[in-house]
Amino acid sequence: MSYCCGASMVGTKGTLKHYRTQVHNVPLLFCPVCRRIEVHYKVENEYEILAEYAHGDGASEIDFQDYVMEDDDTIFENCVNRESEDAFEIVKRQIDMSLDLLMVAKQMNDEKWQGELKRRLAVMSQRRSRFQHNKSGS
Repeated sequence: MSYCCGASMVGTKGTLKHYRTQVHNVPLLFCPVCRRIEVHYKVENEYEILAEYAHGDGASEIDFQDYVMEDDDTIFENCVNRESEDAFEIVKRQIDMSLDLLMVAKQMNDEKWQGELKRRLAVMSQRRSRFQHNKSGS
């Protein structure tokens, strides 16, 4: 699992721009709290090589899937959540994990970690409230 801000990162695919070249269907990890995005570590080297070659060849866009043969299940097997899942369920799981970690931080008397977890919980609680509001308003 990959973590950012202590939250588990969500597995997805997206488009990244490398200079003037757009690389589509790149396996990514993103943080649901701070929205940081990074190339999935299992394909990071392949992405860098492919993006450099494509840029050097002057390609305006390429599809990552055409060059890397690993399937999504293998790449994302270590992800707790995937973007294809229900967003409300992802937020609920992130809150549950953060609450579990908060109990550990309290047992360890780690004030700094507790503060970080409380800030993360506040962000995730706001997102959960927005999802609930949108569901009830629909």
